[in-house]
Amino acid sequence: MSQARPLQQQSLPLHRGALGAALVLICAVAATISVSVSARQTALFLVGVAAGLVLYHAAFGFTSSWRDFIVYRRGGGLRAQMVMLAVTTLVFVPLIARGSIAGQVVRGSVAPAGIPVIAGALLFGIGMQLGGGCASGTLFSAGGGSVRMLVTLAAFIAGSVLGIRFTTIWDHAPALRPISLIGEFGAVPALSISLAGFALVGLMVTVAEKRSNVPTADPAAGRSRLLYGPWTMVAGAIGLAVVNIATLVLAGRPWGVTAAFALWGSKLAMAAGLNVAAWPYWQVPARAADLQSSVLRDVTSVMDLGIMLGALAAAALAGRFAPVWRVPMRSLAAAIVGGMMLGYGARIAFGCNIGAYFSGVASTSLHGWVWLASAFCGNILGTRLRPWFGLAV
Repeated sequence: MSQARPLQQQSLPLHRGALGAALVLICAVAATISVSVSARQTALFLVGVAAGLVLYHAAFGFTSSWRDFIVYRRGGGLRAQMVMLAVTTLVFVPLIARGSIAGQVVRGSVAPAGIPVIAGALLFGIGMQLGGGCASGTLFSAGGGSVRMLVTLAAFIAGSVLGIRFTTIWDHAPALRPISLIGEFGAVPALSISLAGFALVGLMVTVAEKRSNVPTADPAAGRSRLLYGPWTMVAGAIGLAVVNIATLVLAGRPWGVTAAFALWGSKLAMAAGLNVAAWPYWQVPARAADLQSSVLRDVTSVMDLGIMLGALAAAALAGRFAPVWRVPMRSLAAAIVGGMMLGYGARIAFGCNIGAYFSGVASTSLHGWVWLASAFCGNILGTRLRPWFGLAV
């Protein structure tokens, strides 16, 4: 993923076959959802398509951004993430404090901060560097034609199933009650504290970068094209903020990614004859209904599908859809190990870089900040492990 941005700087002809296939699939899925579910669900699918386009054209990889800072002290990606969080939080806080918008009840992503979050995020962070992507990164890279990331995605799904199968072993691990700044202090103080936190992180990153004397310019600056890419990281950050805000307004809760992987894997396991419905995770009535229903009724599933198709369209527009079928064995092993860690870690940590970090922090939840700190430590460990699997740092 760290190589995606330099490659996108060149102007290449669009891939008409892949673009045509992407557009046909997008239209077909949108029509099916509209008829079988609802117009609102169709809108959420299209928000997912937009997310895939943004993620691909901005090469917005959390994994590569964190590795760039860990190894080279390049902070552009981290600063863009702070912009993304600031824009989203500015809208999230008043909406969540109000509790509804246009008749739609809204809630934030708030979960207990404790040992499960610390352990799960640490595993997820290591998995990010070995698997080659985060939750959103895996989807947009796989949708953009990366065969290796398809392997990571498959392992991600398998790890998610393991996570929900053995989730009860974490039930009694030490944890705080769910804490949000909105609930503790009110909307205005919560917003002020959050914005101060983003500014502090941005300042710390900039200071570390200047001490290392590394280039700070965004490679895509001045070259962005709306449909064909590349986009600047800041443009991508604002685009993803819009995606999360739209998700909150339409779905009543922030953007998430990985719960769908557990659902897909469980449905496959059920089709193979396993009594998945008896697992404690699926005893929750709402989850049990999801297990028995079409995946097109699941908000996270349709948005994830949209991300992959949006990334496919973006790769075709950029002329970058060119799958490489041969993957070195060590790299393949890293994809499998990393994907399993991503899936298991996300399930015990109440989410991934989107559901726990992005949506959690924007909801002013303490667990989002704990997730960030622990996952960043995991990325440091994962970066040091990459050479063992023949991966570049």
